Amino acid sequence: MSIYLDHAATTPLRPEVLEAYVSALGVVGNPSSIHSQGQQAKRMLEEARERIAASLGADPVEVTFTSGGTEAVNLAVKGLYWARGRRRILTSRAEHHATLDAVEWLVAHEGAVVDWIPVDGLGRLDLAYLAAALADDVALVSVLWANNEVGTIQPVAEVVALAAAHGVPVHCDAVSAYGHVPVSLDGLAALSVSAHKVGGPVGVGALAISRSASVTPLLHGGNQQRARSGTQDAAGAVAFGVAASLVERGLPVDTALRDRLIAGVRAAVPDAVLRGDPVDRLPGNAHFTFPGCEGDSLLFLLDVAGFSVSTGSACQAGVPEASHVLLAMGVPESEARGALRITLGPDSTAAEVDAFVAALPAAVAQARAAGLADREPRLGR
Repeated sequence: MSIYLDHAATTPLRPEVLEAYVSALGVVGNPSSIHSQGQQAKRMLEEARERIAASLGADPVEVTFTSGGTEAVNLAVKGLYWARGRRRILTSRAEHHATLDAVEWLVAHEGAVVDWIPVDGLGRLDLAYLAAALADDVALVSVLWANNEVGTIQPVAEVVALAAAHGVPVHCDAVSAYGHVPVSLDGLAALSVSAHKVGGPVGVGALAISRSASVTPLLHGGNQQRARSGTQDAAGAVAFGVAASLVERGLPVDTALRDRLIAGVRAAVPDAVLRGDPVDRLPGNAHFTFPGCEGDSLLFLLDVAGFSVSTGSACQAGVPEASHVLLAMGVPESEARGALRITLGPDSTAAEVDAFVAALPAAVAQARAAGLADREPRLGR
C-alpha cells in the first residue's frame, strides 16, 4: 500500500496534461524561428500563455515563463528591487525559502535592508506593523498568498491596499495557493506560480508582471520574453497551459475531506496541535505538531507504513531543524520539531484519510519512545 499525502510538495501529472506534454515534445521548432515549424511552436507557446493568463486574471503579455516557482520568485524580488532603486524590503520570516534566500542575497550583495513583518500564532501577517513600516523608501513588499507549511491564507487585498497608498509594488508568491483558492494579478506588481503544484510538469513556472510594473531581468541574451531571455520551452508551456485550464475550470480539494482529516487526527492523538488558521487555510492542508515527537521520526515511520507526508522542516547535514515558519509564529523549538504536514489532492479519498488516521497512533507512540534527537541516547539492555 502506498498513499500519497504530500500534494503541497508536488502533484501527480494529470492524465490530460501528460497527453498534451508528450504530443508537444514531438513538435520540432524554436518558437523564435521565423520558418513555419518555428511559428507552429510559437503558436503553441502563445496559446498556452493565454490559458495561464486567464487563470491568473492577467493579460498574456503580462505572463513570463520561468523554470519554476523559485526562479519566478527570484525574478520578482530581485527584479523589482533593482528596478525601484530603493533599499528597504518588507517581508516576513515565514516566507518560503525562495523569498528568504533571495532577500538575504540582496542584503549581502546589494546593500538591501529588510524590515521583517511579524506574523501571529496562526501565521497571519501583522497588518498594523506593515502599515507603520511602509514609506516611500520601500522597494517592494513580498508576501505569500497562502503559507506553504501551515496553510494560512494571507490578507492579500489588505496588503495591496496599504502598499498602494505609498506607491510600493507588491509581489505575491502564490505557488502554494494556485489551484486551491482564487488568485489574481489584480492590484499586484507580480505574482509567482508553478506548474507542478497543479498537475503540471516540474521545470516550468510563470511570473505574471503587471503592465505598470518594471522588473529588471535576471537573465540576458535574447530578449525572448519581456523579463527573461532564453529559448522558451514550448512543450512545458503547453503542459502548463492544460493544467492552468483545469485550474480555471476548478479542481478543488474537498474541504470536507480536509476537515475529516483534521478531526480524525485530533481524535486519534488528542494532544496533537493544529497549526495555522483553523478557518482561513488552504483546503487541502492539515498541519500538526505532536508533543514529544521528532517530525523526521514520524515521517519515517509513516513512510514505512505506506504514507507519504512531509515535516515542513529543513534538515541540513543530518541535524534536524525546527520549521522556520513555526518559529516565526512563536512556537517553541521543542514543539516545532514535532511538525507533520499532510496535504490532500483532487484525487485523495476518504478511505485514504481514514487509513492514515488509523496508522497514526502507532507511529506517534514509536516516535515518542525514540524521543527528541538532542536527548542523551538510551542504552539497550
